[in-house]
Amino acid sequence: MSTPLRSEGWSVQPSFVPNGAVTPVTLLMDENALTQLAGEPAVAWQTPWTELSNIQIVRFARSMALFATAAGVRYCWRNSSRSDFEALRTIVLEHDGVVARHRRRAGVYSVAVIVLLAALAGGIGSWLYRNSSASHELADARHVNLTLKDLPTGWYPAPANTSALSYLFSAPGKVETPSTTPTKKPKKPNPVFTKIIADFAKCLGVSPQRDRVYGAAGQQPDYQISSKIFESPSYGGIEVVSAAQYYPTTTMVHRDTLEMSRQGFGSCFITSNVELVGAVLGVKVPSKDIGSNYRPVTFLRGWSRGGESPMSLSNVPGTPHLVMVEITRGHYEVTLGVLVNQWPQSETFITALTSTLLSRTVSPTSKPV
Repeated sequence: MSTPLRSEGWSVQPSFVPNGAVTPVTLLMDENALTQLAGEPAVAWQTPWTELSNIQIVRFARSMALFATAAGVRYCWRNSSRSDFEALRTIVLEHDGVVARHRRRAGVYSVAVIVLLAALAGGIGSWLYRNSSASHELADARHVNLTLKDLPTGWYPAPANTSALSYLFSAPGKVETPSTTPTKKPKKPNPVFTKIIADFAKCLGVSPQRDRVYGAAGQQPDYQISSKIFESPSYGGIEVVSAAQYYPTTTMVHRDTLEMSRQGFGSCFITSNVELVGAVLGVKVPSKDIGSNYRPVTFLRGWSRGGESPMSLSNVPGTPHLVMVEITRGHYEVTLGVLVNQWPQSETFITALTSTLLSRTVSPTSKPV
């Protein structure tokens, strides 16, 4: 067995407990367990190697990263130094881990680029015209989203406008605010989108006038910003993206959460998103609820619900499934979108992404480094 190792200068994402320290972190490794000492004063967390899975160490040009999954959560430790890389490499290999260099690969999916020329009426698709100069709110909204650093080796940004997820999420990094949102609605509502909104409300058991997701009762946020779409060959081909919304009051988020807590929200919501993509692509949309509820099991305070459904997409290999998760906490509502071929094999990984996003709404210190 390798010599026990003490390695300093790390940071970790997400934090191990709500409001927990993510830096400075020291890692202690021996033949039995991995121990993390986080914060000042240091708080210890230890787990046997047998309880860690999918262990990976990645060597970058000037830094390194260690990945491992514990209790369904994907953790990433990063270090700006590579001085301990060889010792870590030996330990990772001893515990059936993977050693890799960071590199980019060709895209997995290729779909036609179509511009979505419709504005939804509620909280998901449009924004209220408010005056706010709280730059820290915008900065926090940016930091909630997924980054490449949250993902294992082999992931890379998807080429622009090549993913079906781009039909459901705004352009990456573009800040949607009152000044960038059109103030006029179309004189004649698009009948297809009107039907989708009505179908969702009926499925959920609310009237379109009282619906807070797409309907007239929606209270929109001060800011919305989306991450890049990231992809990997894992799980037969997978793409992920997130969008963070910051609301001026927690009461607004609470009211939205109440509606989204209704039984069947996940299946209704995923069906509406499949319909939206189908409408953009000009293919037949579902005539009934086709989704399944998906409730990520996380160990953090906060709320999350989701749904999944198979999709029919031309020029996309395999049998893609669309997974959408809504996450709420405090002033934030965050949407996670996933397009993946292997479901439910990817469920644990998607749950880990949910935990990562939720940790950043709970703790301002749990931001990407």
